Amino acid sequence: MVSSKDVAKYAGVSQTTVSRVLNTPELVKQPTVDKVMKAIQELNYIPNANARSLVQKRTNTIVLLSGPLHNPFFVDTTTAIVNYANTKGYRVNVQFVNDDKLTEAYATAIEQKVDGIILSCILIDDPIFERLESMHLPFITYNRKHKNNRHFVEIDNYKAGYLSAQHLIELGHRNIAWVSGPLTVSTFYNRYHGFLKALEDYNIKIPQQNIIHTDTSKNEVTTAFNDLMSFKSRPTAICAGSDSLALFLMDDAVSIGVKVPEKLSIIGIDNVDISKHAAIRLTTIGSISEENLGYLAIKKLIELIENKKNGCVKITESVKVFNRSTTREI
Repeated sequence: MVSSKDVAKYAGVSQTTVSRVLNTPELVKQPTVDKVMKAIQELNYIPNANARSLVQKRTNTIVLLSGPLHNPFFVDTTTAIVNYANTKGYRVNVQFVNDDKLTEAYATAIEQKVDGIILSCILIDDPIFERLESMHLPFITYNRKHKNNRHFVEIDNYKAGYLSAQHLIELGHRNIAWVSGPLTVSTFYNRYHGFLKALEDYNIKIPQQNIIHTDTSKNEVTTAFNDLMSFKSRPTAICAGSDSLALFLMDDAVSIGVKVPEKLSIIGIDNVDISKHAAIRLTTIGSISEENLGYLAIKKLIELIENKKNGCVKITESVKVFNRSTTREI
């Protein structure tokens, strides 16, 4: 097998010069580039990507730790991340992670030699955050963020929770339920407190039983829905902490013959692509710009990698109501 050493000897240059031609040709005089490229062609030399990465100190690989695929938000964002990274010449190693498997996922990600990490599974009080900062490796979180309030791309989750409740209140609903995910996650924590603030501002009091935090799985959401429907005074509307949860709730409603929105209004948060589908038309809260959070995050991460900066990204996208067909006035 032909090596770079063979190319160097054939071209009458040093092995270092061959490496420079392959990796930074703009820094090499054109006659030398031409001589080395001619040698590569005549010897049929195939450059080794791993060897080049050692010279560049780059692997052109990024690790993505995404949330589970039962949530269409992570389908949309993973697609955007992988597609954009590929156009920039990066491979993406993807792991789909449930919150109960975070430790194993972090261990796998950190032991890999990569140029950067992008993750959407971080918890508010997650110790991995300090570990990542200490590694001086570019990283960014999206959708979720750490309590240290650094390295993130998100929507205004507090405002999203507020707007979801406000929308239903202004439609005349008073018996409103909240079905969401765990409060250990910034996304659900902030959306929940925005929801509570809207109730407070409009002087709306709801029973504690109307507030249900789940692990976001289909089974727990269905249990939550059945509990709400078993109450003597059923809620007339549900604020779901994400579009994924809203879609589960809509499915549960259909399964027992509760028409949405005639008998039950449902609003989500995220504005995922499927929420716009003509057969679904989910009323939801989402980014005003409608930019995919994964796309925004991967763009920023690659900028950090290529500019060789340990910059601190802080992006919070403004939000608005996308009023479609799953809520109505009463």
